[in-house]
Amino acid sequence: MLRVDLNSDMGEGFGAYKMGDDTAMLDIVTSANVACGFHAGDPQIMTQVTATAIRNKVDIGAHPGFMDLWGFGRRYIKIDDVASIEPLLIYQIGALQAIAHSQGGRVTHIKTHGALGNMAFTDRELSEAIVRAIKTVDRDLILVTSPHNETDAAAMRAGVRVACEIFADRAYGDNGLLIPRGQPGAMVDDPKDATERVLRMLQECAVISESGEKFPTQIHTICVHGDSPHAITMAQSIKEGLLKNGVTLAPISTLDISA
Repeated sequence: MLRVDLNSDMGEGFGAYKMGDDTAMLDIVTSANVACGFHAGDPQIMTQVTATAIRNKVDIGAHPGFMDLWGFGRRYIKIDDVASIEPLLIYQIGALQAIAHSQGGRVTHIKTHGALGNMAFTDRELSEAIVRAIKTVDRDLILVTSPHNETDAAAMRAGVRVACEIFADRAYGDNGLLIPRGQPGAMVDDPKDATERVLRMLQECAVISESGEKFPTQIHTICVHGDSPHAITMAQSIKEGLLKNGVTLAPISTLDISA
């Protein structure tokens, strides 16, 4: 029987500003990627999301990004010294680890956010810095990333466990990577369409581009972004579609993922 994780990026409000419905999403998903205060999130929000995740038996993951609240971490930032990325990540992961510990939980995985993650997909040096930061903090952390890119390869070389991720609400180009936001067809807004795409990729064991190109891969986890207007409806549709097709949902930390 196929077992996969359903994850969402959350905790992405800040102060009085709310982003997404974290409480509703945590009733659906099996893993949460929690913003760590740089692109979004703050100590209170991190604590609230973490506490709810623990009650719901949802895995807690760090979702670090660039220090870019204004741009929500989606603006590409020039990096003059790649080594500077390591303390940037260590700081954010450590903050969430402390908050998770205070609530009686632990951080199980890490998934880079926005521009930082996208830049690393095609940058070997940046990917290796990300992987070094993970190993420095906790070599048992699972790295959640798309397959067939520099980050995936760097983690495998370093012996870091990788959970291969597909996106329910984003479309793929013929390079096997996500079509950049803002380009036509980049976003998948219809829950039924998203569910059908996910089921097809699981059946084919491949990332499938808009033109039909297939990139074979293991699939450990499926992401639904928590900040879209259709996030809850889409996540529920995908969950129901998976269960109806005999797929078991399970948190990332319970899956059989080898380095």
